[in-house]
Amino acid sequence: MNRPAILTEPAAYTASHQNLALFRVYVGYRSLLSIVLLIMLVSPNTRQLVGTLNPTLYTTTALAYLASSVPLVGPLSIRVNASQRLMLLVFLVDIVAITLMADSSGGMISGLPVLLVVTVAASAVLLPNRSLATLIAAISVLAILLNTAWLILQGHVDTGAFFPAGIVGLLFFGVSLMVQPIANRLGRAEELARNRASDLYSLQRLNEQIVQHMQTGILLVSNDAIVRIMNKAAAGLLAPDRPVSMEQGRHLEDYSSALADQFKHWKDTGIHRAKPITVMEGAPPVIAHFRELHTNANQETLIFVEDYTPVTQYAQSLKLNSLGRLAASIAHEIRNPLGAISHAAQLLSESPDLTPEDGRMAEIILHHCGRVNDTVESVMQISRREPPKPECLAVSQWLKGFVGEYLDALSRPADVTVKCDYRELLVEFDPENLARVVSNLLDNALRHSKLATEKETARIEVELDLALHACQIDVIDQGKGVPTADQTQLFEPFYTTMESGSGMGLYLCKELCEINNADISYRINRNGESCFRISMNQRAV
Repeated sequence: MNRPAILTEPAAYTASHQNLALFRVYVGYRSLLSIVLLIMLVSPNTRQLVGTLNPTLYTTTALAYLASSVPLVGPLSIRVNASQRLMLLVFLVDIVAITLMADSSGGMISGLPVLLVVTVAASAVLLPNRSLATLIAAISVLAILLNTAWLILQGHVDTGAFFPAGIVGLLFFGVSLMVQPIANRLGRAEELARNRASDLYSLQRLNEQIVQHMQTGILLVSNDAIVRIMNKAAAGLLAPDRPVSMEQGRHLEDYSSALADQFKHWKDTGIHRAKPITVMEGAPPVIAHFRELHTNANQETLIFVEDYTPVTQYAQSLKLNSLGRLAASIAHEIRNPLGAISHAAQLLSESPDLTPEDGRMAEIILHHCGRVNDTVESVMQISRREPPKPECLAVSQWLKGFVGEYLDALSRPADVTVKCDYRELLVEFDPENLARVVSNLLDNALRHSKLATEKETARIEVELDLALHACQIDVIDQGKGVPTADQTQLFEPFYTTMESGSGMGLYLCKELCEINNADISYRINRNGESCFRISMNQRAV
């Protein structure tokens, strides 16, 4: 699976870690140098170059020099690196060892004193204190000059040896003074690079978190419509039942053929007219926008996928608000003539001279006046909807009390049962709003049960979703159910399947649930029964 390059987390690297690495390199150099010097002593081709004046001293010093490197290879190097005094001691040992080996080999003639240049340079890099680094250079010069003087006194060299010793001494000081600022600059540059790498990694992680938690779905798609990366929002919109890690590397058509067609059309023509698409049955509609990245070999594209539901809800809200205001105005004007018509029909029906045919006509007038009045009342309730006044309700106790009052007010035989095994279950809801919702649902349940079984029966069951901490109140009837084609329109205003219905009851239920942070939906339960479910958050005890 192709993935775009991402930064890796930089190691927690400090100046101390860097010095430790350089110090271990220097320890390796010391070990290698001592071995080479010993090999030069035993090799027939180089034996005459070293240890000519005192082979025993040379051999002893070289072996001791090699032995001093062995402990520094292990954990002791960390302790030495952390202490300037121990580091200074290591450099002093180097100066003494090289000076003694140079003394036993003829001094400047052997060329061994030049090896101190590496020691001086290493001290300038590893010792942060410039004074100590300069001290190492001074000690090295002093050691070379004293050794040269000693050899002159012994008669091994003449006074002319002071000149190369002085030149080498100047070289030591020059190297020390040049390497110190260079080492400081390189150290600062490396620290700056580490900080920049850390900042870039942090910025990348921040960007990843922002992208992953955006409400807009984002997909990175290759030229051949392969999804390389997608964020959580995109996975939730396109593949809600699969983890996002499984959705990378798939073809765009695996999610939606309509989305793949839109992508192909945009690729071919460069024109895209955003149209809502539905990924799967029951999923919210989504809308896609395409943005091509900078021209590169892969020709990758960013696809922004957004849930189109809020747009439709907002548009519907604007439409319904305008319609509500208009309908409220019309309803207010209708009430007066409607009342006059209803009153006249009542007086007409009480007339002793009314024939049976005319009496039937008066009944029809009164019946339809009642229907119009119900519609007017529903429109007026929606138009003057007030903010809810939520209270903490014990679901089991409240439902039993409400059902008792509902049956008393019904004034006809009906069977409504309540099943709630959660006596301590609490929810937060406006009791007046909840009473309107449950009352409306029970009216529908009794009506449809009677049409199917000739008995008015309904059942209320309460379930608890422990994962979502949600209380679910199911109002179940024995009716034939709602056809699948009509289920999407159930909660739209003025939609009804009953000749005597106004089509405002379920719409009003949905509105009352939404303002109380609840949800209402229609479903067929596991027993195949028609069911309206109210889902609301459980309140902690």
